[in-house]
Amino acid sequence: MSIHNKKTLNPIDVHVGKRVRLRRTILGLNQEQLAKSVGVSFQQIQKYERGINRISASRLYNISMTLNTSISFFFQDIDPSLSQKQEDASENELVLGLAESKELFETDPMQRNETLELVQSYWRISSKQVRKQLLELAKTLSTGAE
Repeated sequence: MSIHNKKTLNPIDVHVGKRVRLRRTILGLNQEQLAKSVGVSFQQIQKYERGINRISASRLYNISMTLNTSISFFFQDIDPSLSQKQEDASENELVLGLAESKELFETDPMQRNETLELVQSYWRISSKQVRKQLLELAKTLSTGAE
């Protein structure tokens, strides 16, 4: 029988980590570059981005400065039910293995590489009008309208 390293994941930490990854990727930084800028290892950035390790307030501030965004960015689009899920997880002692947390992380469409590449490409378009047209096209295509 193998022993699995398990850790309770806080859904808010997972959300903040996803937002760190999103912003880092949009800016075209790799984990090593972000790590060097904030004074941690790239492995630590990996753990932050997966929600395995909680980001302290001072570290989140440093990350926000490096990523040229406000701290509130990391909490945007947060599901209000996450705090209830956190309480439920604590009460039920929900324990997720690291492999399971990776699966949850990778099934979020906002964390897929193609989504991040799309966002990066979108913001490389210099014309505001072309970006707006592309957005309208994407909306039309996603609803199945022609």
